[in-house]
Amino acid sequence: MDDHHLSGKKLPVTSVTSGDGKFVTEDIYCFNIQIVNICFIGKPAKNQEWVLVDAGMPGSGQKIIKEAEEQYGKGNPPAAIILTHGHFDHIGSIVDLIEYWDAPVYAHKLELPFLTGQMDYPEPDSSVEGGMVAKMSRLFPNEGIDLDDHVLQLPEDGSVPGLPGWKWIWTPGHSPGHISLFRESDRSLIAGDAFVTVKQENLYKVITQEKEISGPPRYLTTDWAAAKASVLKLEQLKPFAAMTGHGRPMIGTELEENLARLARDFDNIAVPDYGKFVD
Repeated sequence: MDDHHLSGKKLPVTSVTSGDGKFVTEDIYCFNIQIVNICFIGKPAKNQEWVLVDAGMPGSGQKIIKEAEEQYGKGNPPAAIILTHGHFDHIGSIVDLIEYWDAPVYAHKLELPFLTGQMDYPEPDSSVEGGMVAKMSRLFPNEGIDLDDHVLQLPEDGSVPGLPGWKWIWTPGHSPGHISLFRESDRSLIAGDAFVTVKQENLYKVITQEKEISGPPRYLTTDWAAAKASVLKLEQLKPFAAMTGHGRPMIGTELEENLARLARDFDNIAVPDYGKFVD
């Protein structure tokens, strides 16, 4: 395994919610690390089976482990680690977590080349319309990571290892193999970066975590037509609760109204006026 490009890449940006964790439903725990969210799925109890979604920022492995052990007890690794995609802020501590827990990691087949050292992501677009975080994005690592045989392809049938009752949904645009997770029984959605609930390009809004529905982070989104189709697909599911990769969870009427507005007005709300990935 090789994550040389992530080591030493601790970013100096953080938000007021960093270190905050809460159960959004009885078994979905949303934990904020600097500017990104991860989720634990499983009711809080010692030796309860659970699954981790995403792996946070570089250098956050110990924080994630400590938080997980508080909820599920020591010596209780996740049944699986599911990656929504492989951008650095979602896989930043994956090598540390694999070494500690030896848990299987799953991702979409189109994301595997970036997770097995075969491909790099396009360089972030620091020229994109947006704000200070967009300008800072030229500092963000875009190189692939090599997890070797520790990462496996998600099952083709849409099932999610370790999570009965959930399905994964292909939501490309922000990255080729981006996925979201959905549970029909209570209409819970883990959206990854298919859409977010903060203006991720704007430094002030990232720091304050001001809630505002937004498309995927602009500086790393390469296919806006696919990103729009993904939002329309997720809106059709009529989720009751959404946990996104960036920003605070949204629930109920607030989510319904905001997601409908994003789907209806995606070109104005989400697509930047200029940038190298804008047609």
